[in-house]
Amino acid sequence: MNKVRIGIIGLGNMGTGHAKYLINNEVKGAELTAICEFRADRLEWAKENLGEGVQLFDNLDTFLASGTIDGVLIATPHYDHPEVAAKAFKAGLHVLCEKPAGVYTKQVRQMNEAAQASGKVFSMMYNQRTNPLYKKLKDLVSSGELGEIRRTNWIITNWYRSQSYYDSGGWRATWAGEGGGVLINQDPHQLDLWQWTIDMMPKRVRAFCYFGKHRNIEVEDDVTAFVEYENGATGLFVTTTGEAPGTNRFELSGDRGKIVIEDGKLTFWRLRVSEREFNETFKGGFGQPECWKCEIPIEGQETGHKGITQNFVDAILHGTPLVAPGEEGIKGLMLSNAMLLSTWTDNWVDLPIDEELFEQHLQDKIKTSKVNKEAGFKTLDV
Repeated sequence: MNKVRIGIIGLGNMGTGHAKYLINNEVKGAELTAICEFRADRLEWAKENLGEGVQLFDNLDTFLASGTIDGVLIATPHYDHPEVAAKAFKAGLHVLCEKPAGVYTKQVRQMNEAAQASGKVFSMMYNQRTNPLYKKLKDLVSSGELGEIRRTNWIITNWYRSQSYYDSGGWRATWAGEGGGVLINQDPHQLDLWQWTIDMMPKRVRAFCYFGKHRNIEVEDDVTAFVEYENGATGLFVTTTGEAPGTNRFELSGDRGKIVIEDGKLTFWRLRVSEREFNETFKGGFGQPECWKCEIPIEGQETGHKGITQNFVDAILHGTPLVAPGEEGIKGLMLSNAMLLSTWTDNWVDLPIDEELFEQHLQDKIKTSKVNKEAGFKTLDV
């Protein structure tokens, strides 16, 4: 096998973008051979722009059984990701899935089990993991340069969305249509990077989600969450789509100093001796460890979606380790689900969350969703 035949499921904005770089042969060892899409206008676009070598399907089962593909790239609505992935695994295909992994962790856990049983390559489109800033941060943390993590703070409020944006599609910002708001639509990358860079998930979460606070929508558009880690560290995650101008600042405090990523730069305030050592040895009144402000050089370029797709193909052809293993998609979603569940129950939520309780609350939201009432959108199969 010297080429991976890829089929794209879903030809919306993301699927179309993937199709363009694949058809232009920008991923070595990959060949776009098929599209699955039920909308006639998008299939017509594919026919006109992707050439005769790409077969077009409007039925998923026929597409998966066609024998024209070795792997699929899933770019469908959120709710469909786990079910479509499970069908692809059952058909003996490799899977690259757009984020988020799904809407609720019970659904994603079942997808992960299907992936494991299949033995096929499974990757998530966490393209921000290719960003040199976050790769360097992960390196500094894992190598011990920052020492033990004390605090994590991420303020990510530069997701400004106007009311006209939400009004552009009746499914937008609804429980039935998207399964959530800013956490599941704008923040999947940050929620993934939050835990990936420090290789640590919180042990419990207390969050305050506000629903339709800034816009006439039914889902969350303003969130402040406080987390606690097993080692005693704490963290804060603040996000919204209703502020302008916004901020994107990720700050980590450790025993050996502080690291901040903001405005495309990584700055390390490095302590000459650890805070713990200084505290144990210092005998004066006022004082603090000597600190050096270091502008950390960042090498390499962000390869984005193409980089993750290339890695997926290389894993199939050469056994290259995955940058974003698909099974890890549940971690960022677990944080998102925990924040919502904490708000709905007005209480702390331990991780891993009570998946049945979360799904029960979500189903209640779907039943009264605007999309469900006005467009007959189906509730989730329980």
